[in-house]
Amino acid sequence: MKKLLTIGLIISAFCSFLYLNNSWLQVSKYNVSSKKLPKSFDGLKVVQISDLHDAKFGKNHEKLIHQVAEAKPDLIVITGDLIDSNNYKLQRSLAAVKGFVKIAPTYYIDGNHEIAINKVAEIQSAVEKIGVTVLNNEAVPLQKGHEMITIVGISDPLSGEKTEDMLAHALHQTTPQSFKLLLAHRSEFSRVYAQYGIDLAFTGHAHGGQVRIPGVGGVIDHQLNLFPKHLEGVEHTGGLTQVISRGLGNSLFPLRIFNRPEIVVTTLHTK
Repeated sequence: MKKLLTIGLIISAFCSFLYLNNSWLQVSKYNVSSKKLPKSFDGLKVVQISDLHDAKFGKNHEKLIHQVAEAKPDLIVITGDLIDSNNYKLQRSLAAVKGFVKIAPTYYIDGNHEIAINKVAEIQSAVEKIGVTVLNNEAVPLQKGHEMITIVGISDPLSGEKTEDMLAHALHQTTPQSFKLLLAHRSEFSRVYAQYGIDLAFTGHAHGGQVRIPGVGGVIDHQLNLFPKHLEGVEHTGGLTQVISRGLGNSLFPLRIFNRPEIVVTTLHTK
């Protein structure tokens, strides 16, 4: 009887551990400074949402929306994989987006899952109707007073286009002097982003390595790559600062281990 009770407690503890690892939201906060950032934008707070897939955080994502609202962002950026191509539940994802647009101006770019399921137009149209700015290999200005920065957004290379070509197209009407904030799904192209003069990039895709070991980091990602790179946090490549989100949901591999779903909050400062 004691053995059965012990086994039951171990199973219960393990199930609780897995549940918390996949549903207990973590807010990661970073500060990024740049000499190019106009003074009017000092203190600008950006919340990043990435790789939501088919995750669920309360009814109509009320827990996720509440945490985003608590951060009091000036901007919200969604860096791809809003849906999961293996379990397509667009309305579930849109419930979160409907909450985001009530908090702050929201921007969105495609991830590989939107392209893989061949529903890019449907998804882009749906989020635009809610009030989101969709960036499809383009750049738009963000004005504060008499000063401006540029928000750039590119699609995922699964579309068949090279990252270099998408960036060149998006940046052709921008000026070198402008502070450029990029939304891109993939973190592994940091050298390309730096080469094209991007100052700050928000990326995701790797899910933080999916399975992590405390003190070691990501061991295997959702695509079964061992010890992958560019997984989370803030990285610097030349003049580029890259903020990488571990994301919120799962895709092929259904569990996160020592890798809680993450909301990223980044505050910008002028040096």
